[in-house]
Amino acid sequence: MASRLRLTVGMILLAACTAGAADELAQARRRMVDEQVRARGVEDRRVLNAMAQVPRHMFVPKDIRGLAYDDRPLPIGWNQTISQPYVVGLMTDLLDLKPKDKVLEIGTGSGYQAAVLSRLVSDVYTIEIVRPLGEQARLTLRSLGYSNVHARIGDGYKGWPEAAPFDAIVVTAAPPQVPKPLLDQLAIGGNLVVPEGDSWQDLTVYTKQRDGSFRKKNVLPVRFVPMTGEAQKNGKKR
Repeated sequence: MASRLRLTVGMILLAACTAGAADELAQARRRMVDEQVRARGVEDRRVLNAMAQVPRHMFVPKDIRGLAYDDRPLPIGWNQTISQPYVVGLMTDLLDLKPKDKVLEIGTGSGYQAAVLSRLVSDVYTIEIVRPLGEQARLTLRSLGYSNVHARIGDGYKGWPEAAPFDAIVVTAAPPQVPKPLLDQLAIGGNLVVPEGDSWQDLTVYTKQRDGSFRKKNVLPVRFVPMTGEAQKNGKKR
């Protein structure tokens, strides 16, 4: 009886500690959203709530999880990074998403951006060129229950034509110029958000007009890892 009682008390204490840690993480996420994202001008309540719900610490390596809610990019292996929370919030806000939208993401990375998007739209299609990183992201997303995220390993230059058109497209690596297939796969009225450029990059929004032309808006200077594969090869030819 005594051993059974000790076991029960131990389980209660463990549950209490786990609940306490979960509360602390939730508070850290809320501070991240309030102090790093909303305070810098991202006001869409849906975007802010999504970022407050997605456990960013689960998308970074275990040895740096203590930094997960700082406003900084973090290394995720294979010479790639997870963007700082403000940039994730800003790019998501610029997409101007609606609940029934279908979104394409080029550059899955850790899967964090896809997880945020998944709470805002019907379906997310995401492509990662670095196989081990893409496989790891797919496992993380699956384990956390993001069932409306469809992940693929490959070069995102040509997009995902069989699932097009997309209501919005986000590129999380920097091409010298936006790949034409991505512009072609954007639906009329949709936004494509991309860090465009080589040494110097601008976060840019392309909005597709009814006649198939694009309205282009430069938002702010940014620094992203380069988009590799065909985008890089084509950029060097120009």
